Amino acid sequence: MYCGIDVGGTKMEWVAFDEGLAEMHRERVATPTGDFPAFLETVHQLVQAADRVLGVRSHVGLGVPGIRDGASGRHLCSNIPALNGQRLDEALMQRLGRPVALGNDCQCFALSESHGGAAEGAPSMFGVILGTGAGGGCCVGGRLIGGYNGLAGEWGHWSIPARMLALHDLPLLDCPCGLRGCLDRYVSGPGMGRLYRHLGGADAAGAPDAEAIAGRAEAGEALARRCMDIHLDLLAQGLASLVMALDPHAFVLGGGLSKLSRLYAELPAAMARHLFKGVQVPPILRPVFGDAGGARGAALLARQQRADGARGAR
Repeated sequence: MYCGIDVGGTKMEWVAFDEGLAEMHRERVATPTGDFPAFLETVHQLVQAADRVLGVRSHVGLGVPGIRDGASGRHLCSNIPALNGQRLDEALMQRLGRPVALGNDCQCFALSESHGGAAEGAPSMFGVILGTGAGGGCCVGGRLIGGYNGLAGEWGHWSIPARMLALHDLPLLDCPCGLRGCLDRYVSGPGMGRLYRHLGGADAAGAPDAEAIAGRAEAGEALARRCMDIHLDLLAQGLASLVMALDPHAFVLGGGLSKLSRLYAELPAAMARHLFKGVQVPPILRPVFGDAGGARGAALLARQQRADGARGAR
């Protein structure tokens, strides 16, 4: 039995699963973003609730934003200040009194979609998150590829090519990660709003969100259409670079922008324009599990950790 917790910048979603990953219970609570003891206590209460629902001591997995510094073991997270500088895995294990499988939230999404999801059976896949940020995760043979620093999939912090900025007359934007010109600043949900504002589309209330911009484009607003065309081209270039680097057998889109039907219809041709002749664009797929993907992926991570431990004990 498993408890999977998807930690977000404002809410945590926890889901209790049976051995076959059938959902038994789901609930959302607010994320304590500024107080680490409160964060630990909230996770502890969620795991206790999962134990009660399942009637057993559950195996626990967490999908958390940010990365773990390999040298110090301390967590780095831009949208949950309470986690910065903390040895999160050690603190969770001590508070919960059991092993905890800890993974990046975007990577957990990818893992979920590679097991019974849109990319089931694909030899390799890349899960693309397009929400408040741009990130992702890569799975090969149904297992996550973490990398030396656990950074595999952080394509949102690749630098956008200068030729793309010049082509669309865009500014070089600073990123909270400390780099400049990260794709995240242009192709995420807020990134689309920045593009719209740069094109002169903001009003007294500021730039509308991505959903509103898409609605304006569908209603025929020329500025919104131009914004979405630029966004599509920047996103296509970023994903085409992933094809060149990893050549996954499938892409699965996640996050709020994954609901935009235009992406599935127009991304393949847009990506092809950034690839040389003869390179096939992999399928661009809708997610099967939607918002539940992160928690389910965290539970899958716990199940894989348990299986690895059992094999090692033999």
